[in-house]
Amino acid sequence: MTNNQVMLDEVKIENKVQSEQLEKLLGNSTVPTVVPAQLPVPLADRRKSESSLLGSFSRIRLSIGNNSKDAPNGHVFSRICFCRYKQSRFNARRIRKRVVFKHGDCNVVQANVAKRRRKYLQDIFTTLVDAQWRWTLLVFAFNFLGSWLVFAVVWWLIAYTHGDLLEEHLNGTEPWTPCITNIYGFTSCFLFSVETQHTIGYGGRTTTEECPEAIFVMCLQSIGGVMIQAFMVGVVFAKLSRPKKRTQTLLFSRNAVISHRDGVPCLMFRVGDMRKSHIIEAHVRAQLIKHKVTKEGENLPFFQTELKVGGDGEEDKIFFIWPTMIVHKIDKNSPLYNMSATDLLRERFEIVVILEGVIESTGMTTQARSSYLPSEILWGHRFQSLITFRKDSGQYEVDYALFNNTVEVDTPLCSAKQLDEYRHMSSNECVGLLADHLRTGLFPSMRTHSSDTLSSMDSLSTDEHIVMKVPDHIVMKVPSPIPVTVTAPEETTPLRNGSIPKATLPVPV
Repeated sequence: MTNNQVMLDEVKIENKVQSEQLEKLLGNSTVPTVVPAQLPVPLADRRKSESSLLGSFSRIRLSIGNNSKDAPNGHVFSRICFCRYKQSRFNARRIRKRVVFKHGDCNVVQANVAKRRRKYLQDIFTTLVDAQWRWTLLVFAFNFLGSWLVFAVVWWLIAYTHGDLLEEHLNGTEPWTPCITNIYGFTSCFLFSVETQHTIGYGGRTTTEECPEAIFVMCLQSIGGVMIQAFMVGVVFAKLSRPKKRTQTLLFSRNAVISHRDGVPCLMFRVGDMRKSHIIEAHVRAQLIKHKVTKEGENLPFFQTELKVGGDGEEDKIFFIWPTMIVHKIDKNSPLYNMSATDLLRERFEIVVILEGVIESTGMTTQARSSYLPSEILWGHRFQSLITFRKDSGQYEVDYALFNNTVEVDTPLCSAKQLDEYRHMSSNECVGLLADHLRTGLFPSMRTHSSDTLSSMDSLSTDEHIVMKVPDHIVMKVPSPIPVTVTAPEETTPLRNGSIPKATLPVPV
């Protein structure tokens, strides 16, 4: 027996088991047609992984059609199948195109920008803060070394032009007052430049009143040294205290899930915070990035659509003290309204999620980002609870080992739009069936003889009542029959055309 035959037998057995489960679930003998896929090559030679997303669907193809005889009006939703939708990851070798990486960095590179270097130098502070640490430290060191060397050259020129570096003046054979004491060469000028800029003041080298230019340069270097130090210290401090680093402790779930909550299909993902200091005024946003073609035929390759998300699916602000589920209700206003489980395999889009808030310890605003591709959205899954109460300590414990764990739940494979159409069709059938029963006399003796002739004032009296009677075999949650008294007006004045005005029906309080 070949490998193809063995696999085909296994698929048939599995299809039979799933058909029996569907039949029990639907409560009807009509189940979706299960068609086993052909295996043209042996399992060992197959390039498609059985654990991949497409591999799980290449084995079984569920076709729900309008081939049921009892389907109303030949509607395609003859049966809604609540199946477990198994979805796994794509092959790791496949290149995933995404705008925002899972860790929050944007996958965008600017190219062919005119005068880029000049514009970056005009905002040198932001450029140094955004640069990598090795470049920031390199600029930090070169700024101080460059300033020391520049002023060392200036001090050397002052000493050289004044004659302080002549041999006879250095030996002390002639009385001479130098601009700077104890200067013997360029090395001495460099040491004096470092002492002057950082106000070290060892006391060995000092300026004298002999050279006014030396006094001016000393003041200039002191001011310039303070400015350079303040600038570089500000860059390093801003780089260390950036709120971007706070996002390293903000977590997003590895996958998003789609399941029903209170009868509404919802897209859900989870966010968490590892620190004890909380995020104040935390709110969540979500953007759907997808290709769109307008009515005029314009192609928008990366059209952004806002998704309404929140802790309850309505309000985007959350009380962020523990891992919170963020919900997007897939209703008529959602761009995912027409997407089914099968469409999720073919669609190409990206959902970018953004968490913003104020850091409690520093008061600065931070923003954390992540994204989800269609292969990272699990249909028919729900997140596992991770918050428990410990009686020994009296505290709520969050187990982050369960942060990404999900459980499978029964979820319709159709889109939210198709599900609403099926529910609307079912409700119309119920209303039509009730109307047919009313027309065929399911509720007899609804009115007395006197109530059938309300237009005749002669057949009415103050003692007659209108009573609704319901057969015993129909169970209805209605109160006991309330008599309604029909009274005629005190005076009956015929109209000009000879008719009599209608009776009034006072409703008792």
